[in-house]
Amino acid sequence: MKNANPVSSLLRLLAVSAALLVVTGCGRGDAPQTQAALKTIEDYFAIKVGDQTVQMELAVGMDEMQHGLMGRRDLKTEQGMIFVYDKPQQQSFWMRDTPTPLDVGFFDEAGVLAEVYPMYPFDETPVRSRSLALKFALEMNQGWFAAHGVKPGAKLDMKALAAALKARGLDPTAYTGAE
Repeated sequence: MKNANPVSSLLRLLAVSAALLVVTGCGRGDAPQTQAALKTIEDYFAIKVGDQTVQMELAVGMDEMQHGLMGRRDLKTEQGMIFVYDKPQQQSFWMRDTPTPLDVGFFDEAGVLAEVYPMYPFDETPVRSRSLALKFALEMNQGWFAAHGVKPGAKLDMKALAAALKARGLDPTAYTGAE
């Protein structure tokens, strides 16, 4: 039998749809949670250097590393970018298209700060580490290391770095040796 009233058909359809939503929504506590979205280079992670907590963006992929902090003028006092390499090597940084004066701190494989150098806006002169065995580089606003008493020998929180790498969808053992 055909219903001549289109409004009651629409209401019936809405009622059935609502009932289905309620029924399928029940028992959700037993269902596995969907995986949280992976973090990106634009996300910050709280990672300690010595006794100072820094909000760090992680540059891991080659494109991320090559772009770094280019064009950035919005870096806050406790924000920085850490460059994570898969093997120890000599580090070399420059300031192409980077308007913010920065310091770069170079860390060894164990996360120990080895060297700190100033870098100046738009200066394309390479700032090279002396050591050939460095695995991490942290760029902060110029003067941050000195102002916070973070000197060579300060330790990077490797567990927090490993957790940040994992949140980015990367295998932390490939970079830090920690899970």
